[in-house]
Amino acid sequence: MKYRSAFDIIGPVMIGPSSSHTAGAARIGRVARTLFENMPNKAVISLYGSFAKTYKGHGTDVAIVGGLLDFDTFDERIPQSLGLAKEAGLDIEFRIEDTVMDHPNTVSIHLTDGKHELDLTGISIGGGTIEITELNSFKLKLSGNPAILVIHNDQFGAISAVTHVLAMHRINIGHMEVSRKEKGQMAMMVIEVDQRIDLDVIRELEQLPNITQIIRMAE
Repeated sequence: MKYRSAFDIIGPVMIGPSSSHTAGAARIGRVARTLFENMPNKAVISLYGSFAKTYKGHGTDVAIVGGLLDFDTFDERIPQSLGLAKEAGLDIEFRIEDTVMDHPNTVSIHLTDGKHELDLTGISIGGGTIEITELNSFKLKLSGNPAILVIHNDQFGAISAVTHVLAMHRINIGHMEVSRKEKGQMAMMVIEVDQRIDLDVIRELEQLPNITQIIRMAE
């Protein structure tokens, strides 16, 4: 297990009881909400491994739903998130899965608002640190740090055009992955950076050829 700082070991400021089962779960839920870009009306939450066995006692259920409501790890409303979700019109369904995953703290989240859908799989690796490992059937590695997800056509020059714009704005790339479903079809860049990317940079990227969508991750 790799840690970026001592705070990854100590864990974040959070509503307890567990940094991996509560804080990490809340962060995964909040990433899903950020990527969905608005309030869903239905969430199907599939829990695996340790999450499936201890989700009620460790508050994993309320933490994930709190994240879907855009609550941070320290938000005092997290223990009441199930009731608050119902009030907000968000229908929650939990599924306990027995499939053995690569990591014991794994959750898959399906969100829909009747028009749009999102499927996300995330793991909580300890100390509140997370990784998003799959998004809408794309395999990826997203930690929740400042990042952009760039959906694009798999064409020559698309990647270099995006990195050129970032370089012109003196934005340093800390981690980058590119995946595609088929040659010449839809592809996705996951670009983690060292600072928040301003909206004017996002708009500049959106004007590039072959770029179809950009999702900016909050810090």
